[in-house]
Amino acid sequence: MRFDTDQLAQRLERELAPLYVVFGEELLLALEAADRIRTAALAAGFEERKILIADAGFDWGALREAGHSLSLFASKRIVDLRVPSGKPGKNGADALVGYCDTLPDDAVTVVSLPALDRHALASKWFGALERAGETVHAKSVARERLPAWISQRLAQQEQKASRETVAFIAERVEGNLMAAYQEVQKLALLFPPGELAFNDVKSAVLDVARFDVFELGATLLRGDRNHFLRMLDGLRGEGAAIPLVLWAVAEEARALSRVRTLVDNGVSLNQAMQQARVWGARQKLLPQALRRLDRQQLLSALRNAARVDRMAKGLAKGDVWDALLELGMSLMPQQ
Repeated sequence: MRFDTDQLAQRLERELAPLYVVFGEELLLALEAADRIRTAALAAGFEERKILIADAGFDWGALREAGHSLSLFASKRIVDLRVPSGKPGKNGADALVGYCDTLPDDAVTVVSLPALDRHALASKWFGALERAGETVHAKSVARERLPAWISQRLAQQEQKASRETVAFIAERVEGNLMAAYQEVQKLALLFPPGELAFNDVKSAVLDVARFDVFELGATLLRGDRNHFLRMLDGLRGEGAAIPLVLWAVAEEARALSRVRTLVDNGVSLNQAMQQARVWGARQKLLPQALRRLDRQQLLSALRNAARVDRMAKGLAKGDVWDALLELGMSLMPQQ
């Protein structure tokens, strides 16, 4: 069964499974989940631990040996297998399937993997792991969920903060959950339990945000001008590739223009979004953006995108980042 890291503690209280797979986009949550599993196994008497790191040249026979060989030191053990690449190869895939077919009775196995693409998730070896035990997905904490996550972590160290203070912390650490964890921990060292004052937090928390260029589109569709400005400034400071940033912005302009043209020609909004290949979360955000923009505004945005592209290639004069900001703001007109 697959579940999120938030559900792990409750499931461990009920029973200890013979095998756990921990994978996902958020390294901090994956590390915490694996550590929590190992702690529960240790409390249940699994005292010996065998760590296997399946990097290049790894002998996959060591996995079966670790799981099935008799121990000189403890009757029960933890087999801690880590596959940093998430790609075990043919030998590894066969070894994992075989291991799952004959799981050892006296071991708890923890398999740690990074974020996996759809091909890995649909593979025979991953399916065997899922069927043999429990799968913990360490999902990225979305921007809108980050304040709640920070409040929860503060509560764990007997601290709390106002909504304004928590929002300030979230803004400073956006896209960098490990930094968020470190900043929250720092507050526990600097200040006593109880309510945290905004000015104290402001002086203590660093600006360590990291921005994902692929989140620019969602920000545009939401019409969040302030956040778009902050993201663009952050990406510029991080040295993000201009063509990729331009693509992220222009792609939304093209999608909006295609949908607007279809809707204006009598096609229903849902059908128009399907024809324009607007899927997933974008389907929820695009309609509100479409209400802000008419056909002429969208055509103008596409012309501006072409102008920015010429700037990026050195074929036109102007500051590319300023032009990108102007282009983004044109897609988020103030009402």
